[in-house]
Amino acid sequence: MESPFKLAPIRPEVLAIETQQIMQVSTLAMDDPDVIAMWYGESDVTTPAFICDAASEALRRGQTFYTHKWGIPKLRETLATYTGGLYGVDIATDRVTVTSSGMTGIMMLMQALVGAGDNILLIDPIWPNGGSAAQVMGGEVRRVSLEANRQGDWHLHLEKLIAAADDRTRMIFVNSPGNPTGWMMESDQQKAILDFCRARGIWIVADEVYGRLVYDRRVAPSFLEIAEPDDPIVVVNSFSKSWAMTGWRMGWLTHPVSLTEKIGDLVEYNTSGTPEFLQEAGIVAVRDGEDTVAAMVERCRAGRDTASQRLSAMPRVIYSPPAAAFYAFFKVDGMENSLNFAKRLATEFKVGVAPGTAFGPSGEGWLRLCFAQSPERIDEAMSRLERALAEA
Repeated sequence: MESPFKLAPIRPEVLAIETQQIMQVSTLAMDDPDVIAMWYGESDVTTPAFICDAASEALRRGQTFYTHKWGIPKLRETLATYTGGLYGVDIATDRVTVTSSGMTGIMMLMQALVGAGDNILLIDPIWPNGGSAAQVMGGEVRRVSLEANRQGDWHLHLEKLIAAADDRTRMIFVNSPGNPTGWMMESDQQKAILDFCRARGIWIVADEVYGRLVYDRRVAPSFLEIAEPDDPIVVVNSFSKSWAMTGWRMGWLTHPVSLTEKIGDLVEYNTSGTPEFLQEAGIVAVRDGEDTVAAMVERCRAGRDTASQRLSAMPRVIYSPPAAAFYAFFKVDGMENSLNFAKRLATEFKVGVAPGTAFGPSGEGWLRLCFAQSPERIDEAMSRLERALAEA
């Protein structure tokens, strides 16, 4: 029955958002037990027991009430110490805000810093959610594409990024190590961007959630290593990837003190804070979880090696093993519609990958799979992919 009431229209900025292409693929086969799902950015490893136990114990203690909007003091202190130790800098506790996922942190930053008529610069191919969050706030997204050579290695021409900015640019959004490419921005480019943004009054939002998943060094370069405490930089991080906690939805921001009060207000109006029992688990993960991180890196390294060996042997595939993150992002010669091909892979060949166009127009012709999996799962997925390419 049609409603007798006329509904108020949805904001055009929201109507313009495309359903994320990874979800378009995964919903076709998410419940099929025969599908090897490698479309999401998560390992097949469950959260370690010592982290789960910390949350369970906090629940038993009755830590189920509203709590500090910036995060409980002990977790903020733990994160400040951890981050400072990782990068050799001093991080004040009042520069740290716990968020209900890294994505929630990004959404709040867009709410705080981007409005109608503003624009942000994105370096793509890139995880789509940051750009969509800016568009929800009425911002324009300007994409500056990485360039891949014939071997599949990615490079940023910094002058193109700088040239894309104008008087209405409010933010440069940097995802490094990158999803889906595994590209890392080295310190010299970080310094150049920081100098530019200082001079122009532009914010840098650095999504560094893959900073520990690096294969040629202990940690990826971070803007925190070169920034002053009051610089216009916010670094986004998450418990999801390094500690196998994707479903926990918990992250943190490291920001100037000038943002602390208003970020806290936005936490209050978006989520009213992260559950305290989850935060207790976060303390234990960061404090006692270095072996967990090391094991995740080695699992990903083994997965990368398995995927690389198989992909490199496929005639139509252009691929270079990434230096960081846990994705194989590869080009398929002759593939003209990566979304349709990914849907076919999921429904006909029972292997779930993400289409390259989920990460921007420059991703057309490419596919992404997550190799933070067991070698057996990866090997079988590669066999199915190989059969699909032979028939395409």
